[in-house]
Amino acid sequence: MSIRETLPGCRRVVVKIGSALLTNDGKGLDKEAIAGWVEQLARLKQQGMELVLVSSGAVAAGLRRLGWDVRPESLHELQAAAAVGQTSLVRAYEQFFERDNICTAQVLLDHDDLSNRERYLNARSTLKTLMKLGVVPIVNENDTVVTDEIRFGDNDTLGALVANLVEADVLVILTDQDGMYTADPRTNPDAELILEAPADDASLDGKAGDGGALGRGGMITKVRAARLASRSGAHTFIVGGRIDRVIDRIFAGEELGTLLTAGQQPEAARKRWLAGHLQMRGTLTLDDGAVKVLLQKGKSLLPVGVTKVSGAFKRGDMVACVDVAGNEIARGLVNYDAREAAKIIGKSSEQFEVLLGYVDEEELIHRDNLVIL
Repeated sequence: MSIRETLPGCRRVVVKIGSALLTNDGKGLDKEAIAGWVEQLARLKQQGMELVLVSSGAVAAGLRRLGWDVRPESLHELQAAAAVGQTSLVRAYEQFFERDNICTAQVLLDHDDLSNRERYLNARSTLKTLMKLGVVPIVNENDTVVTDEIRFGDNDTLGALVANLVEADVLVILTDQDGMYTADPRTNPDAELILEAPADDASLDGKAGDGGALGRGGMITKVRAARLASRSGAHTFIVGGRIDRVIDRIFAGEELGTLLTAGQQPEAARKRWLAGHLQMRGTLTLDDGAVKVLLQKGKSLLPVGVTKVSGAFKRGDMVACVDVAGNEIARGLVNYDAREAAKIIGKSSEQFEVLLGYVDEEELIHRDNLVIL
């Protein structure tokens, strides 16, 4: 069975919509088009899929509302435009999702939210909680406060990072081109649509062009985003947002756009990242019961099964899990810092509030952030 044929069974999808589409190439928010995309996204939810929408368009919408014809160079003017445009953008999404009784939430992220491990866990927990509640998170870069040093640079990259964050099966990038071509179709009439290729295919770089006046990304950023998404096992579609019922048709298995495939399954990719990417900051010693639960049942690590805490780790750091003989059996991202963990080991979650003064997570390490060695 081809990857396209498996799409109706997807569990989690991230959809990114570009500025040129959302603002009809700078003419203001294209509410008719937005309504069409939202209607299709609502159908995916009705099929049982969890959705995250990554939306560009805040700056472009703000430029229109402020009467500016040219994107400014000044960072502060860009931030001001984003602040003005963001309200219109979110209001439009909320209005159209409400037609299908779907609740939305605005989530603004910057690069530090995903590079700092504590904030990474916080963002991940928030997004997964929203999806569990049936809410569609609408994510954008926090353009009103970011600086040149921490901005993502384009929302294609943000879409890929969000796909990594929530372990999406598929990233769909809606753009103003029908897909990726062997050359720029605007200047080369012999250019052919690439239907499918591995995301890590090096030859794709020479076939990607630059972005337009409104957006910061071009086809090259979409290729790079697909490679980033593939690290957690997500496949990426680059496809024209103006194609009639494009989302419906992609998830019905039609050969639209360009599919850039990941080389491994999401779970395997994430486990490999956890196993080798981060530096160890501490150690948790487990009793025999906890070792058995992790090895045989694949469950989360609860504090009740931990007998000793070593190291000076913080929430979100990587820690090793060892048995009583000191053999490492697993590692993962910890939900509490070392001081807090020392207070709750051997205890049940019902006692956390008394011991800590609050309850954050029931698990010391959630199974999604845990890899067995």
